[in-house]
Amino acid sequence: MSDRLDGLFGGLSARKRVMASQLPVTLTMALVVVAAAMFSPWTLTDSRFLAALLFHLAIAAACVAVPWGRLPGPAFAVIPLLDCLAIGLTREAGGPAFNVLSLMLVFPVIWLSAQVRPFMPALAIAGTILSTVVPAAALGSPPAAGSMIRVLILPLVMSVMAVTAHVVATTIRRHRIQLVDSEHHLGRTLDESVRRQNLLDAVLGAVGVGVWVVDRKGNTVLTNRTLQSDPALAGLVEPGGEKSQLLAADRTTPVPAGSLPAERAAAGEAFMDELYWAGPADGQRAYSVSSHGFPAAGGQEAGGVITFADVTDLIGALAAKDDFVATVSHELRTPLTSILGYLELVLEEPDHDDIRAELLVVRRNADHLMSLVNDLIAVASERVELSLEETDLAQLVTRAVDAALPRAAGNGLQVKIEIEQPLPVRADPARISQVLHNLLSNAVKYSPDGGLITATATRTEAGLVCSITDTGVGMSEEEQEQAFTKFFRSARSRSTAIPGAGLGLPVSKTIVEGHGGSISLASKPGAGTSATFILPES
Repeated sequence: MSDRLDGLFGGLSARKRVMASQLPVTLTMALVVVAAAMFSPWTLTDSRFLAALLFHLAIAAACVAVPWGRLPGPAFAVIPLLDCLAIGLTREAGGPAFNVLSLMLVFPVIWLSAQVRPFMPALAIAGTILSTVVPAAALGSPPAAGSMIRVLILPLVMSVMAVTAHVVATTIRRHRIQLVDSEHHLGRTLDESVRRQNLLDAVLGAVGVGVWVVDRKGNTVLTNRTLQSDPALAGLVEPGGEKSQLLAADRTTPVPAGSLPAERAAAGEAFMDELYWAGPADGQRAYSVSSHGFPAAGGQEAGGVITFADVTDLIGALAAKDDFVATVSHELRTPLTSILGYLELVLEEPDHDDIRAELLVVRRNADHLMSLVNDLIAVASERVELSLEETDLAQLVTRAVDAALPRAAGNGLQVKIEIEQPLPVRADPARISQVLHNLLSNAVKYSPDGGLITATATRTEAGLVCSITDTGVGMSEEEQEQAFTKFFRSARSRSTAIPGAGLGLPVSKTIVEGHGGSISLASKPGAGTSATFILPES
């Protein structure tokens, strides 16, 4: 109600605001006249009392007639000051019976004190003093004990009231301004929130990735249209949805409870690009699933954002590529085997000594091509045929280093060996030698400006550990993540034309893992690379 009245009063013109502020005094004086006519009619015959009433009437007329909007803002203060004089004159003219009219001073005092300007309370106090001093002097009233008390007490009481009213009005006005500012700020914040929500809805609706937001309890907070419209994923948001059961990368093993993406995300676990399958057996779809957590903020609980990217077509394309590579590799190996066989027969004939050097070049390149074809078959099938036997890893490392010494010397490299003797292991010596050759070849190729290559082999609790470390160009973190990807070659190797097909590390990984071991890289740009593989002990 106060807001409505304030808004209504603020919408009035200057003249109407003055009239509205004067209205309580005018109405009260009208009631005083009625009361005087009823209970003290002789007062209305007193010329002094009638003059005071005419003074009130003139003040009310001035409120209506004066163009207050054209005058300076504080000009209206003359009206409440005149009210104080008129009230004092009416009280003095009416005699002791009308002393109660002093209470009417509250109206002009509050009117002045409620203004913003700090001098207005002083005017209110001055008006109170004038209402007690000027009427007594003008009407020639003899000083009495009551009037003296009124002269002292009334201004004092009204002064306290004026200061209090000014403080209260100022405080209310300040709070109102703060509330208006807060309302505007909240309005802008709401508009911004709506804009961001619309933007989020547009982004989530446009992306072709399923998005699922869960809180810390695993409850669904948000899903986008892509997830909802995917029949293989739609049931994930419903507890116990059999049609949306997730399968592991082997396409047959159901993901157990506690390991589902939503449960892991709710627990705060972050993961990237994990492969899952979903959907009926005759229409399974592959999804690359990632999860990113977010902290609690602004009253919102913490949780996780899970994304489902459909990679079925990509998986199919990769499988087709591997099938193609495997098929072509097998088709190439058959004629290459024949070529190498006939080369051996030709080299055994004594009548070709004049072209023997050229034939040896042909055989060397044919052997290299056969090795490349075998590598292609190995990475395409992700397995190699192993002939396991008892062998010594220390001897294999020593032989591989001896074979790499001429190329290392050509690049100005020193080679150091730090190995334990012996290191018995059940492995395929030819395949492990291939791994060592690949790692040493990389160390030489990627150390073109000289340096040191260190080959170490030792026995640990984890198994037999072999490392080839160089001081060459090194790799970035991104390159290390892709180093074991088929056909991957770093930007440095492409720009400097370092030879290679990008199969050495993938083949080495396939061989080592075929032995039940593991292989890893540690590298920094410009600080060299360390390639380490671990084989289980015999």
